[in-house]
Amino acid sequence: MSPVIVLNPSDNVAVARRSLAPGDDAGAGLVAQAAVPQGHKIALRAIARGEAVRKYGQVIGYAQRDIEPGEHVHVDNVEMGEVALDYAPCVDASAPTFVPEGERAAFEGYLRADGRVGTRNYVALISSVNCSATVTRAVADHFNRGGGLRNYEHVDGVVALTHDGGCALSLDGEAYRFLTRTMWGYATHPNVGGAVLIGLGCETNQIPLLMQRYGAKQSSTLRTMTIQGLGGTRKTIDAAIEAVGSMLDEVNAARRSRQPASALLLALECGGSDGYSGISANPALGYAADLLVRHGGTAVLSETPEIYGAEHLLTRRAATPAVAERLLARIAWWREYTSRHEMELNNNPSHGNKAGGLTTILEKSLGAVAKSGTTPLQAVYEYAEPITEHGFVFMDTPGYDPVAVTGQVAGGANVICFTTGRGSTSGFKPAPCIKLATNTPMYERMSDDMDLNCGGIVTGDESIEQVGHRIFEHILAVASGERTRSEEYDYGDNEFVPWQLGAVM
Repeated sequence: MSPVIVLNPSDNVAVARRSLAPGDDAGAGLVAQAAVPQGHKIALRAIARGEAVRKYGQVIGYAQRDIEPGEHVHVDNVEMGEVALDYAPCVDASAPTFVPEGERAAFEGYLRADGRVGTRNYVALISSVNCSATVTRAVADHFNRGGGLRNYEHVDGVVALTHDGGCALSLDGEAYRFLTRTMWGYATHPNVGGAVLIGLGCETNQIPLLMQRYGAKQSSTLRTMTIQGLGGTRKTIDAAIEAVGSMLDEVNAARRSRQPASALLLALECGGSDGYSGISANPALGYAADLLVRHGGTAVLSETPEIYGAEHLLTRRAATPAVAERLLARIAWWREYTSRHEMELNNNPSHGNKAGGLTTILEKSLGAVAKSGTTPLQAVYEYAEPITEHGFVFMDTPGYDPVAVTGQVAGGANVICFTTGRGSTSGFKPAPCIKLATNTPMYERMSDDMDLNCGGIVTGDESIEQVGHRIFEHILAVASGERTRSEEYDYGDNEFVPWQLGAVM
């Protein structure tokens, strides 16, 4: 087994399979000139100053100075630069081979009245504004910690979905549209059997306007109230407890039944990435996403700033030119958005990303796109829009994980796969979150938080296909009720983070 991994014949760097010390044999006559940590890059040949550094067969940056064979290639000798991308819409789009209807996978899920299928059965408490967050959490605590769910074994919990906004914003702006769309996406999510919306009363984000916008009325499983209208904190907590209590019998009556895998909407996410993310967990998840699409399901990629520099790999897979144009329009929006705030879209990866071996956003993006598999890009959605297309789709979100996944779940994602090389620990109620470790050392160190290890791809003990099949089977098991590590630790109450943008007035 070679000490390094060469990902493409045109690459001039390789990835260290294990940590290399100065003088170590790196294979094929190459000798490490300096320490190269595992997951980091080593120069395969001389790279002249200004020359493109290539990984995955793509440009990930440019040499800041001359780099000798065997040198550690990282932030001290590589810099960003402009890259000419060949968008070539639709040239790589080819229809997947679908599994025949009678042979498709299935899972045990909750069939809802609108035909969608849940993988969990929660009651959601949603605050309209930061001012009602404390009341909302107090009601959830009554049920989750105070024994209020003792006789309701088919209810997964009462989740308090609170946030920091809801006022001092324009009703005509993007911030208001995003917040209300997110709230409604959670209130009507297939993993939610009942919901209570709680406001203060005087906020900009009025609950009656939200209900009117979506043509909704109160029902046995959808209730609304305000603190000012009910006369204060204690009265509102009591009223909300009564409202939840009145719907628990109906929510608890739901039962799992055999449902087709086509009812699954899988959120693809990565966080705390490292140099192995684009080699092991991400392509393995991409293989699983392809399997899900072949079985009629849907996979949604997000994090627009983290496909930057790799967007051409998606436009080339676009099902139609209009889909490609819609994706490029979102990239253009982000260029203008970051420029307006005196930032750059070609930002460097985070501290943890760099410690794990990632050098530029181009390198990170190329690895992140691997999560999407190979099937055609069927649609591009704005933040928190309801996802209606089947197959592989994209949602425009920030790269910040909680905000990105909040948008995906609001769009209807009923299960999440989250790849990580450094050890992310988030959960995203009401959707279960499966953690996929990119490397074995981290998996062993954080085994209490990781669901599956993809490190066997790095060591050569497993193939991408083998791990991809394991991920797909685990998705079906979790969708059927098997608890994830995040659920065992009760993560997910603090990761509801709607995208706030625009002026706070």
